[in-house]
Amino acid sequence: MAIIDLKLPPMGESIVEATIIHWNKEEGDAVEEDETVLEVATDKVDSEVPSSVEGTIKEILFQENEVVPIGETIARIEVAGEVAVDDEEDLLLLDDDEDDEEEEKEEDTEVEEKEIKVEKEEKKEDTAQEKAIDNSRFYSPLVMKIAGEEGISLSELEKINGNGRGGRVTKKDILHYVENRQRETIEPEKVEKTTTESAPNEVAGNQTIAKIEKAGSEANVEVVKMDRRRKIIAEHMVQSKRISPHVTSFSEADVTNVVKWRNRFKNKFREREGEKLTFTPLFIEAIVKCIKRFPLINSAVEGDNILIKKDINIGMATALEDGSLIVPVIKRADQLNLVGLAKQVNGLAKDARSGNLVPDAVREGTFTMTNVGTFDSLAGTPIINQPQVAILAVGAIKKKAVVVETAQGDSIAIRHMMYLSMSYDHRVVDGSLGATFLTAVARELENFDLNREL
Repeated sequence: MAIIDLKLPPMGESIVEATIIHWNKEEGDAVEEDETVLEVATDKVDSEVPSSVEGTIKEILFQENEVVPIGETIARIEVAGEVAVDDEEDLLLLDDDEDDEEEEKEEDTEVEEKEIKVEKEEKKEDTAQEKAIDNSRFYSPLVMKIAGEEGISLSELEKINGNGRGGRVTKKDILHYVENRQRETIEPEKVEKTTTESAPNEVAGNQTIAKIEKAGSEANVEVVKMDRRRKIIAEHMVQSKRISPHVTSFSEADVTNVVKWRNRFKNKFREREGEKLTFTPLFIEAIVKCIKRFPLINSAVEGDNILIKKDINIGMATALEDGSLIVPVIKRADQLNLVGLAKQVNGLAKDARSGNLVPDAVREGTFTMTNVGTFDSLAGTPIINQPQVAILAVGAIKKKAVVVETAQGDSIAIRHMMYLSMSYDHRVVDGSLGATFLTAVARELENFDLNREL
C-alpha cells in the first residue's frame, strides 16, 4: 500500500487560497480516479476537486469552511501498490522515513524564503537568524508572500502567535499582526488623563480622535452575519486597496451614434445571430482599440517589475441574484469581431447567473469593465481587480441638452450622454496616462460610425 497526498490544485492567476465548502467523501470511503472528492470556493468561482488516483480516503486534514492555501495537502488517499512520483503533479508519495520528510520541508522552506524581498542587510541578518529557527515550523506560501510585501523578517515572523493547525501562522494571524504594527506606528502621542477626561475627543494641536463604539446587544440593530461569498469579496476589496494606490479619473461621452446604431440593428442582430445586442460588446470593442494604443494599461505588477500583457483579456463585472459580483473573462477580446464579443458577453453572463461558470472562465483577466449604469447610476469609483492595474466603469446613458459645435456655429441639441470613470494603480499608471486613455475611449465612442454595417 502507498499513501498519496491530495493537494489543493491551482485555481487561476492571483488565487492563493480557497475555502472548503463541502466534502463529498468521508474517511474510509472508496474513491475512483477523477471522482469529485470535495467542493471549494474562491472569491471568483466555486469548483470541484477530483481525485487523481483510485483508492480509499485515509485521512481528511481540513474541515468544511476552513481556508486552505493553494498547494496545501487537504487529504491522504491510500492506494494499492506503489505510485511513481512526478514533480509536475500535485501529488506526493509519502515516505515513512522521518528524515526524508524533514528534508522535504526544509527544501520547501528555502524556496519560499527566497521569495521574500527585503534589503540586502536584512537578508543577511535573516539568513543568520534562520539557522537558529526551529525547522519544524512551516509557513505557507501565502504567509511568506505577505511577509515579504510588508517587510517582515523571519525572526519577526517567528514571534507571531499562530492559531492554525499545530500553531501554524495563518493569513488572518499575519494580517492582524500587520494591522496592529501599523496602528502602533501611526498612533498619536498619548495625552494626559486630565485632558482626556475634560475633552475626550480633543488632543494636542487641532487634531481630533473619533471615538468608535461597537453596537452592543442593547442597540436597536439587526445583526446579519456575512455569508462565505460576501466575506471573500470583502477581503478581496480590502486587499486591493491595501496593494494599489487608487486614483480615479472621469470623462463624459456623447454616445448618440452608438445608441442610434444599436436601435437600428438590434432586431436584425437577434434574428440573424439568435443573440441580444447589448451595449456591453460595443463598449468592450472601444476599450480594446484603445488598449492597443496604450498597452501599459493592460499590465500587472510583480515585485519591482511591470508585466505588460500581450493578450487582451477583458473581465466584465456581472451582478448575481444575491447582489454580489463575479468577473468572467473574455479571452483574447482583440481577436473577436462584434458578433463574437456579443456571444461571449451573453454566454458568460448567462453562465454566471446560473452558477455554471467553470474556473477557467474567471482566470487571466488583464483589464476589467463594469457597467454601473445597469443600476441607473451615473458614475462610480470602482476598485481594481488584482493583479490588474485599471478598471473602467460606464454609467447610465441619459438624454441631455448639450452644446453641439457645427460648421454653421454652436447649437443646443438633445444628445445621449454617458459618464465614464476609471480607477487605476498609481504605481504604474500616472494621471496623464490614465486620463488620456479614458478620454480616448470616450472619443472612440463619440466617433462611432453611424453608417457601419452589421
